[in-house]
Amino acid sequence: MTARVTVVGIGGDGWAGLDAARRSAVLGAEVVLGGDRHLAMLPAEVSAEQVPWTRPFREGVAEALARFAGQRIVALASGDPLVAGVGSTFVELLGAEAVKVLPAVSSVALARARMRWPAESVAVLRDHRTLSRELAPGRRLLVLSADRHTPSAVAAMLREAGFGGSALTVLADLGSRAESSERCVARDWAPGSAAPQLHVLAIECVADASARPLGLAPGLPDDAFENDGQLTRRDLRASALSRLAPSAGELLWDVGAGAGSVGIEWMRMHPACRAIAVEADPERAARIGRNAAALGVPSLEIVEGRAPGALEGLPRPDAVFIGGGGTAPGLLRECWDALAPGGRLVAHAVTLETERVMIDARAEFGGELTRFQVERSDQIGSFTGWAPARAVVQWAAVKPRGDAMEENW
Repeated sequence: MTARVTVVGIGGDGWAGLDAARRSAVLGAEVVLGGDRHLAMLPAEVSAEQVPWTRPFREGVAEALARFAGQRIVALASGDPLVAGVGSTFVELLGAEAVKVLPAVSSVALARARMRWPAESVAVLRDHRTLSRELAPGRRLLVLSADRHTPSAVAAMLREAGFGGSALTVLADLGSRAESSERCVARDWAPGSAAPQLHVLAIECVADASARPLGLAPGLPDDAFENDGQLTRRDLRASALSRLAPSAGELLWDVGAGAGSVGIEWMRMHPACRAIAVEADPERAARIGRNAAALGVPSLEIVEGRAPGALEGLPRPDAVFIGGGGTAPGLLRECWDALAPGGRLVAHAVTLETERVMIDARAEFGGELTRFQVERSDQIGSFTGWAPARAVVQWAAVKPRGDAMEENW
């Protein structure tokens, strides 16, 4: 199949930096799509109709593809079009076979070269709001900034997290004649000061004495979450997540989410993990959003409503956690039926009524039941003793692959 669109990567050096293949693609196009900055780089000899991007971007691309169907289309993109670039949108809309990509050197590669950082030593953040999940002493990060004010926002986040001693380097206009580099310690960054529009932000993480790196292992401290007591506690949460077994790209339903702790930790395990938190209480739903933002997973989806009704129309999950509402009629069965083959379901019970429902579910679907009785040290006058928490029963099961119920989905 002949590609319907050729996506050409263009660097800060503009037309002069294009090799023969990329120049030939642009010169042979009937339509060239791109940002105003990229279109301005083209010389007069480019005869194609030049069409700037419109917003919202994805819808604008779809409209342009429909409008110019059958013509030779070239789309201009910064650097490597498949590194947080427009190339990904074309592939999603048209399929891989319909898109040809001719990349330039990416801004990420140029930033690593300027910093002399090996690729394996660096994490790349496409959204600075995910910063908190990556913070650790000695960590090297590259942030693809959204605008001129991203470094200021990042500096504030670092100071608040106890990483104010971290070094920030603003690498602006990479690959162009105007390329520049500015270095500053996060605690010294002037609030509100702006960086050049086009830049990559390099961060060398340095922990202050007040820093409290949370890491990525399941079972964050309970006080890492704002909560009103409706929280899956640390030890149980770690156990649940080990059985939910998050993998890159998978989707979790966190049903009766409370403070959102299980869904948030699921997403912290890998940048591609997705989660939907279902919570009936409006105040708790708002709290889940604050927790997700504070812990570096702002893309957590929140559905305000009571299960099982609130589950209608949600995308099929790879795993389901039921932290509350297990006695709701039909809830466990609906979650089980919704699971993809090989999917995992974990439910917790603190009441005899919910425990009875889970015992029946185990009899029908299999899995394991585990009873947790956690005790924590506490003061007894001038001495120390054990304070038992309420016992919790956990049901965990894996849906067989090739389950007949898959045909009914």
